[in-house]
Amino acid sequence: MADKRDYYEVLGVDKSASADEIKKAYRKITKANHPDLHPGDKECEERFKEANEAYEVLSDEEKRKKYDQFGHAAFDPNAGYGAGGFGGFGGFGDFGDIFSSFGDIFGFGGGTSRNPNAPRKGESVRATVNISFEEAAFGCEKEVTVARVESCADCNGTGCAPGTTPEICPDCKGTGTVRTTTRTPFGMAQSTSACSKCRGTGKIIHQPCKTCRGLGAVRRQHKVKVNIPAGIDDGQTISRPGYGSVGANGGPAGDLLISVIVRPHARFEREGTSVLLEQEISYAQAVLGAEIEVPTLDGKVKLTIPEGTQPGAVFRLRGKGIPYLRGSGRGDQFITVTIAVPRNLSSSQKELLRQFAASMGELDGGKAGFFGKKKK
Repeated sequence: MADKRDYYEVLGVDKSASADEIKKAYRKITKANHPDLHPGDKECEERFKEANEAYEVLSDEEKRKKYDQFGHAAFDPNAGYGAGGFGGFGGFGDFGDIFSSFGDIFGFGGGTSRNPNAPRKGESVRATVNISFEEAAFGCEKEVTVARVESCADCNGTGCAPGTTPEICPDCKGTGTVRTTTRTPFGMAQSTSACSKCRGTGKIIHQPCKTCRGLGAVRRQHKVKVNIPAGIDDGQTISRPGYGSVGANGGPAGDLLISVIVRPHARFEREGTSVLLEQEISYAQAVLGAEIEVPTLDGKVKLTIPEGTQPGAVFRLRGKGIPYLRGSGRGDQFITVTIAVPRNLSSSQKELLRQFAASMGELDGGKAGFFGKKKK
């Protein structure tokens, strides 16, 4: 991982950059290095991939925190930091990581007076999916890899080795909590805390399961197919209830939350459900009018350029934009015209242009020129 560039350096932003600044930097780099604009250019392709990888981490708040703390090692499966890889104990880090990660699910941790046998919902799991501009517009099916906590199959979630059962904790009598009395200047005060002997579980396992080391749960990776709805936008989240970590004591599983990253398009921009396109036309086409072909999400269509079209003129193609998310109909596509100024004219072409300019009165100092006159 040592040869990897710093993700902040890749996007050209400071570590204190806001989410909007990171997003703008990502869009700028990926648009400038888009493979469609530079076919066969390996350096541009690598910069494009590098920017996507950096944005996938820095655009996710949790991943960004882990990256700021551990760097690239946070996502190295061999590093054992508990962020991307989990060493030992059937896929976990050390005991401290285990209990801090799953204390709410399995009743560990001090200071709680909750019933350790009460059903509790499992933790939500986050994932990221990277899709193209067209896939965001029309929807698609993607496969994501998620790491979630599951009930140990070898001990059926009991944490005990096969053929054994846990002992009711003698200190808390299976309640998971103990009550202590303290003398204060104002009298006797009582407090309730998690039982330290059984870690708040209400039971003691003498022969723990070898697979989960007595936790009753293991973290495993799974591939999950996700339907991306048409009209989804960059930064939005898809929720799949019940695809997160297992619940405790019969509680429901958590949710799978999938953050969507939409790769910039080589030509199109998006604004809500509108698709924006800049189209260059020639000077002659603007003056005389023409019929040209322009790209849309549905393929190329013909567009009529009226005679005397001005630079910056905007044309609308109705129903050629982004489909409404979970609705019917589509937005529009807006085409902004720019005029291409001819270069490297021949002598005869220049002379013809001078004759044209003279006929328009443009060779007299201070004249506005053809387009200026048209605007007036």
